[in-house]
Amino acid sequence: MRIVVRVHPGSRQPGVGGSHDGMLVVRVAERAVDGKATAAVVDAVAVAFGIAKRDVVLVSGAASRTKTLEIPDAAGDTLHALLAR
Repeated sequence: MRIVVRVHPGSRQPGVGGSHDGMLVVRVAERAVDGKATAAVVDAVAVAFGIAKRDVVLVSGAASRTKTLEIPDAAGDTLHALLAR
């Protein structure tokens, strides 16, 4: 399943949850330099959904705050819970 996330790099309170215009919000401490924030987003999403990092694939948005990720379909229930935070 594909999800669209809105990234907040350089956040003082990293975490996954909430929504911004229907997108899942991912806050990471890393700055958007040399792909560090994107790598942190993949890590954070994997932890939040309880899946392996290798199961989170960046589809688009490597240099954008809006990213499209591919995750296993079984994570759908977790997505709804995270959006409701």
